[in-house]
Amino acid sequence: MSEAVSAMKRAFAQLATGAAAVPPRTVIDLPAERGDFLLMPAVLDGGKAVGAKLLTLLPGNPQAGRPLIHALMVLFDGETGQPLAILDGGALTAIRTGAVSGVATDFLARQDSAVVGAVGAGRQARTQLEAVCCVRPIRQVHVFDVVPAAAESFAAEMSATLGLRIDPAATAGDAVAQADIVCAATTSGAPVFGDEDVQPGTHLNAIGCYHPHRHEIPPETVGRASVVVDQLEAARDEAGDIVIAIERGLMSWQDVYAELGELTAGQKPGRRNDDEITLFKSVGLALQDVAAAVCVLGNARRLGLGIELG
Repeated sequence: MSEAVSAMKRAFAQLATGAAAVPPRTVIDLPAERGDFLLMPAVLDGGKAVGAKLLTLLPGNPQAGRPLIHALMVLFDGETGQPLAILDGGALTAIRTGAVSGVATDFLARQDSAVVGAVGAGRQARTQLEAVCCVRPIRQVHVFDVVPAAAESFAAEMSATLGLRIDPAATAGDAVAQADIVCAATTSGAPVFGDEDVQPGTHLNAIGCYHPHRHEIPPETVGRASVVVDQLEAARDEAGDIVIAIERGLMSWQDVYAELGELTAGQKPGRRNDDEITLFKSVGLALQDVAAAVCVLGNARRLGLGIELG
């Protein structure tokens, strides 16, 4: 995960300086509102790395015992045009999404942040917590999930993995109110905790929603936070947490403080005082997938892993 966080820092700096290109992703609604099919292309390293991720996202899958996301990542050599690798996009998505929240946390959370509130206890919540632990000295975690057994499982597994005290919370508000850093990773279409639960100095990572009419963070919280997005263009199309706050007159697009790449490229500072509430809203960019795929391919070659297709 530390390697993934470093890769995301480099990728977002490239986006800010023009060395990366990320067109808007294509989202196709599946029949009967089952979910979405997405196509996500990107170019990194001044055109040397080219890739695209294809994925389906079906919210009903977890209840049926299937993964929420099924995905394939295809990586090409930008100089020769040759395909280099096909990778499991589901695993890649979980890792790179966690990693980018780690980047945002590194720039936006208080240096002394030690308590995490995790809202949602799925696969993505695990990598969110892992990445946050790479950049801050976390000592304790409070986790809430609408399925109590999921929170119990998360607590047991991640406590053993990370050596932390992790306690299931009775409500999402309880998890948030005790936290220095909040990671919201749910499929909810409505706020999952109250604005009153968010304390001064809190940093929030919101990665669950990518539809303009859905949100998991209270609009009042978004309106009073310093908001950083992965990419403004993508946020305008998909960041319901921000779109809804703007529709309710609580902020404007001009109030968005920065794109993440502006922080990683040193163009703007991160957190500016200890009482500031900071919010990183991510809808997910294909440059994250390409950057992660480049790292995975390099490691696979070095370790002699994977299947060669001649």
